[in-house]
Amino acid sequence: MTFPASLPIPPEVLKIAKKLEDAGFETWCVGGAIRDNLLGLENRDFDLTTAAPPPEVQRLFKRTVPVGIAHGTVAVLDATNQPHEVTTFRKDIETDGRHAVVEFGVSLMDDLARRDFTINAIAYHPIRHEWRDPFQGEQDLAKKLIRSVGDPNWRFQEDYLRILRGLRFSARFDFRIHSRTLEAAKANAQGLAQLSAERVRDEWFKGLLSAARPSKLVALWRDVGATRIWLPEMRDAGSGMRDALKAIDKLPRDPVLITAFLAKDPASLLIRLKCSTRDIERGRAIGQWRDHYPDAKDLPAVRRWLSKVGEHVGDLLTIEGGPKLRATVAAIMQRQEPLQLKDLAIKGDELIKAGVRPGPDVGETLQRLLDEVLEDPARNTREYLLSRV
Repeated sequence: MTFPASLPIPPEVLKIAKKLEDAGFETWCVGGAIRDNLLGLENRDFDLTTAAPPPEVQRLFKRTVPVGIAHGTVAVLDATNQPHEVTTFRKDIETDGRHAVVEFGVSLMDDLARRDFTINAIAYHPIRHEWRDPFQGEQDLAKKLIRSVGDPNWRFQEDYLRILRGLRFSARFDFRIHSRTLEAAKANAQGLAQLSAERVRDEWFKGLLSAARPSKLVALWRDVGATRIWLPEMRDAGSGMRDALKAIDKLPRDPVLITAFLAKDPASLLIRLKCSTRDIERGRAIGQWRDHYPDAKDLPAVRRWLSKVGEHVGDLLTIEGGPKLRATVAAIMQRQEPLQLKDLAIKGDELIKAGVRPGPDVGETLQRLLDEVLEDPARNTREYLLSRV
């Protein structure tokens, strides 16, 4: 692989770079968009790194957002309110494995030297069309190789999330990880416990969404030791896990669905990752019902199952269920057969008028009536239900 003569820099980004350069501040394009374009992948989200300190960036541009100003990042808004990140040249002077204290006023080379992997440490000058690649990232792209910038142990100890980022890039591009980088990832895996659940969750979910094969990402996490620390509910290795890994490559790219499918206790795992209540309930339903599917030929059983699984039927049918059950469920849905208490032709106040004592008896009576309607939907008439009361 060789560097192209130029890259398709969006006009908005070029305008920002030119204004910074005209003000006397050296400015380069960096980041994932450089890497992706060199790989032939479309990515127009170009980030800029500059010699301009954050206050100068804010002075030069009228509309900015201080998205990470402590670390030198200011988002410049273009005419369409699209943000473009501009970050001051920086280097880490102190880190605890989660957060870094940075120093500004350094060179582009210092800035590239603090980046995680060589394939992410390439810079392109959008005006002069020059390239800077001090760590041979272009060669590693050609070799399909993930390799740390400098000493991999130090890189990971600066921010342990870089271990998970390396696994994500490997699974996304189907690149192998350099032996020293992989050894360092394994040696420093225990540091992953220091990370926040939100950062780990976001990295795990992004990895599942972007991986060429989700099964490879899972295998990498297991190999490094990340699952032991953050995903202990993951199914044990063995024939069952091998079958599960084959299956997830065929599932929709839904991180919650895939995570729940792989876990012995999905709700517990999703709680650890601090997922939303809705996602946790999805996982709980999958864990509860994935081994309890009705016989597609038994219509009352299918209706009772649908009544219990409710809104989670889509997830369960995606995981398993077979074409016959899917067809039966589709037919029931198309006929709009009553499946929940709200679908009954009679309400609680009518039961009270009919003599049912207010309180728990109303709910119990409605449930018994629903059971009869699930057996035969034709029973869902006001007259029949009142007669049963």
